[in-house]
Amino acid sequence: MDRKIEKKFWTTQRILMGVFGAAFVGFFGWQLFKERKTTLNVDQEKLTISEVANGTFDEFIPVTGGVQPLKTIRLDAIVGGYVTEKIVEGGNNVTKGQTLLRLENQNLKLSFLQSETEANRLVNELQSTRQRLKVERFTQRRTLAELDAQIEQAKDLYDRNKQLVSDKVVTEQEYLRSKRDWERLVKQREIEVESQKYQEENAVLQIKQLEGTLDRTQRNVELWRQTLENLVVKAPVGGLLSSMEVEVGSNISQGQNIGQIDDLNGFKIRADIDEYYVSRVFVGLPGSFEFNGQMHTLEISKIYPEVRNGRFQVDMIFVKGAPEGIKRGQSVTVRLELGQPTQAVLLPTGGFFSTTGGNWVYVLEGASGKRAVKRRISLGRKNPEFYEVLEGLKPGEKVITSSYDTFGDNEVLEF
Repeated sequence: MDRKIEKKFWTTQRILMGVFGAAFVGFFGWQLFKERKTTLNVDQEKLTISEVANGTFDEFIPVTGGVQPLKTIRLDAIVGGYVTEKIVEGGNNVTKGQTLLRLENQNLKLSFLQSETEANRLVNELQSTRQRLKVERFTQRRTLAELDAQIEQAKDLYDRNKQLVSDKVVTEQEYLRSKRDWERLVKQREIEVESQKYQEENAVLQIKQLEGTLDRTQRNVELWRQTLENLVVKAPVGGLLSSMEVEVGSNISQGQNIGQIDDLNGFKIRADIDEYYVSRVFVGLPGSFEFNGQMHTLEISKIYPEVRNGRFQVDMIFVKGAPEGIKRGQSVTVRLELGQPTQAVLLPTGGFFSTTGGNWVYVLEGASGKRAVKRRISLGRKNPEFYEVLEGLKPGEKVITSSYDTFGDNEVLEF
């Protein structure tokens, strides 16, 4: 008996046709999607193309500093007055103790004379008191001598009457009178001794008080004399008188700055640093700069915490001494090291960062390098020459690092 043979739907021919059809549709879709990417034609000659590479990343910042004397001495007026003579102009070298200015102040002179007059008065008063004390001592001695003589006479009379009254030669009344006279003189001498002792102690105390007042007054006179001497302004140290901001006839107030002297025995560099790095800058941080074809090492010695216009200042000293020929006021560019060198993937710096913030770049594709495609990346630290690449780029790849301002939102650049 014959059986009907059913034909299979999925034949080999149909399967091959389905596969080729799906491939064609996929290819067509991919081409369609590809064409939907926005493309911009650019002139390659106007671009900066940099190559990503492995290398040593030096974390440093360039800062501009000025050469200053290691030590500057301010000249402030110790006393006020008007300038009668200006002996040395700014810009000249001076020696320690050299006279720079002469001032005049009549009120200071009058105060000095009054103080000196008071001191002379106290000297005279002290001399008079001492002289009076000597005279009083002679008088007291004479008074005691007279009392002693009177007591001896009264004692002789009393002793004689005491003997005679027992013999009934003198009356009892005469005896008692002689006794009372003797006792009165003895008591009077005791009182005189106490009085003289009190007067002596009082005179000594008075002299000590006068001596103390005189000593203070004389010290006051000496202070006024030194104040008058300060009307002659002298150089406290030797060096360069870099400024002298006064003229003859000008009036100077006490404490007013009138100039400064630079100690030329050493130099330092004062640099301005962006406040962004304030937490990473510390005393001892190293730096370097080039001068006369040689590199010279520096070290931060002082940090000024006050921030002005977004910047703060530091002082840097020369580790091995200032180079020969460097002058006050010169400007230098210092390479300030913020960290130790490390190995990293490096991307040269460029204007692209202002547009992308370091989140993406245009990377060249293919061996011909006729197009560049946008790619997301991640950057880390930065120095004036390179960015540290954290992810998204490999050594050997080429990146457009010039400005992206004219590229808009296009994802592909065609050259």
